[in-house]
Amino acid sequence: MSKKLTKITHFLYELGTLRKTARSHRQTLLTNDLSDNIASHSYRVTAIGWFLAKLEKADPYKVLLMCLFHDSGETRTGDQNWVHKKYIQTYDQDVVRDQLSVLPMSAELLLINSEYEDRKSLESKLAKDADFLDQILLLKEYAWQGNQEAALWLKDNEQFKRLHTKSARAMATEIMSQKPSDWWGKTGWTADRRS
Repeated sequence: MSKKLTKITHFLYELGTLRKTARSHRQTLLTNDLSDNIASHSYRVTAIGWFLAKLEKADPYKVLLMCLFHDSGETRTGDQNWVHKKYIQTYDQDVVRDQLSVLPMSAELLLINSEYEDRKSLESKLAKDADFLDQILLLKEYAWQGNQEAALWLKDNEQFKRLHTKSARAMATEIMSQKPSDWWGKTGWTADRRS
């Protein structure tokens, strides 16, 4: 048991480095938002994935695992944006295999990762949709703060075009119809009310 726990603990420490791994779109979005890292991104992607799975009546367990681990390889490769990917080759599948194959529960995780990368199942499409929806949310937040580059990205609509499912497209439309502050200003909650 101690060898298993040692390997799991190593992996958990490695995942912890994602809190320190900045997302590379900061360069092209002309922002220095230090709160936007791979760990914070993966957290919201996972939450989005759960809701999408429920809306589409898919397996939420699979979607959650795919969302949770979709960028785990970036502990070793860093985050590469679309410009970087044109010039730099990363060996994402090699990284994931090396990362996960040493873990005691590796078979399930490797199978889930493979399904996610194949992008054929409903669950894998939902997990990728969750990834794109987090980007749309982030762009909307940046545009709301006055980032003109983010506003152009939203206008370009590239993330919308890549969405696979009806629920994701509906959620993207809802995201665009709201202001980032609507969650606290329009839900009946007010700062002066205490329970």
